[in-house]
Amino acid sequence: MPRIAGFEIPANKRVEIGLTYIYGIGRSLSNEILKKAGIDPNRRVNKLSEGEINAIQTIVQNEYRIGGELRKEVQDNVKRLIMIGSYRGSRHRRNLPARGQRTRTNARTKRGKRKTVGSSKRETTPLQATEGEK
Repeated sequence: MPRIAGFEIPANKRVEIGLTYIYGIGRSLSNEILKKAGIDPNRRVNKLSEGEINAIQTIVQNEYRIGGELRKEVQDNVKRLIMIGSYRGSRHRRNLPARGQRTRTNARTKRGKRKTVGSSKRETTPLQATEGEK
């Protein structure tokens, strides 16, 4: 399994798909990188030479924001929204969908597993207990 920019790329997949295992690289960006490196997207990762892997690595590291750096940027953007008190920030703070989706039903991905809100048994008061004994 070759490593590109600190990420393990599966050896038995096509290069086009293998690059999408890197956080921040999707299919279109993967194809763009391969076009710049001059590599056929249909080749398998294990068939790439060291030179081709190095070419991909230099393009990815020099021209794109990926991995931890990208995660930190996204996290900082969310913190900024929360800090300035925007509507989207308040939705992030309350762990609800921020882009207008409905929440009466669905929204399970964002809200997490259902929490059962059951009714607890009513406790009998001393007055009710004495009425029943009569």
